[in-house]
Amino acid sequence: MRPIRLGARGPAVREIRSILTSVQLLDEGGGDEFDAATERGVRAFQQSRGLSVDGRVGAETWRALDAARWHLGARTLYHAIPAPLTGDDVRVLQERLLEMGFDAGRSDGIYGMRTARAVAQFQREVGLTPDGTCGPHTMHALRRLGRKVIGGRPQWLRESDALRQSGTTLVGRVVVIDPGHGGSDPGVVVSDGPQRWTEAEIVHDLASRLEGRLAAAGMRVHLTRGPALAEGPDDAARAALANDVGADVFISLHLDHHPNPDAEGVACYHFGTDNGVTSATGERLAGLVQREIVSRTGLLDCRTHAKSWELLRFTRMPAIRAEVGYLTSPRDRARLIDPRFRDRVVESIIAGVQRMYFPIEQDVPTGSIDVSELRARLTAGTRAE
Repeated sequence: MRPIRLGARGPAVREIRSILTSVQLLDEGGGDEFDAATERGVRAFQQSRGLSVDGRVGAETWRALDAARWHLGARTLYHAIPAPLTGDDVRVLQERLLEMGFDAGRSDGIYGMRTARAVAQFQREVGLTPDGTCGPHTMHALRRLGRKVIGGRPQWLRESDALRQSGTTLVGRVVVIDPGHGGSDPGVVVSDGPQRWTEAEIVHDLASRLEGRLAAAGMRVHLTRGPALAEGPDDAARAALANDVGADVFISLHLDHHPNPDAEGVACYHFGTDNGVTSATGERLAGLVQREIVSRTGLLDCRTHAKSWELLRFTRMPAIRAEVGYLTSPRDRARLIDPRFRDRVVESIIAGVQRMYFPIEQDVPTGSIDVSELRARLTAGTRAE
């Protein structure tokens, strides 16, 4: 959809204003004009939802606004195929189920099969028909019961235990590498005289280098796109690919930009919402990769951040988006166009992925993993098998 922005008018703007008013980000009234107050409300909404803050309502912001209109108990929730129900009511239900010890998966606001199974398990325990549908009787039972899980965030406990049981080796694991943009979307483009650099080309080269190194380490690697100009899936398609191949890890590679050429550095993003809900393993992976890149490359540390971008929300495995420098920064750009620097970025990501599979009590200092030895050892182990 074409973004709705400052100055627009019509029924869509009226709907946007109505939702912003319902979540107390805009005063009532104002008609159907996308005015400065509406733009401020949209920015505040995007900030609170972990979206890119630009004050415009594009496709992703529109879907987030639509989800915000639903409150738990306002409608019957069920597992719909092929398009599952989504909304804030689903997210709140998932959080309640997780707090009571039922495995609803990530609280991503999507009423999928895992959520339906958790509802059915809850219904079975309280003596209701276990049909996986959250209607009035199930809602009444939910309101009567409180939290059961103690000792930490339920999803963190569950995901940490799953990682611990899976072992430390990378051999045989499936990783999806996502070079951002592509096709008709080159991403950030910077020209300097006859020279021209695009984000899509640089991150595809990074992804190809990472593909080779991880494959040599025994992992099964998939890329979400190739170098051809005709290719460039949207974020939902990239996430669907990762889910379809049963990926253990998802890594999206991007470059950043800013009008100020002094803006520079690396940042990593993981799934998370404004109320503290997060992908525990994704958060840990983002932190590990961030620290390794800063340590091994010298890029400025712009830290890790929680976002609810669809690319991170729809993936069902530990997923991160790494912005490995500003193409608009002369300092970062000089590094990014150097193949040797790109190899150091790749080594950093591999070290971060390996450390994610180490139990926390067996983790190693940042920058201490020799990736070449890791590669040789794992490759030898693969041949022996």
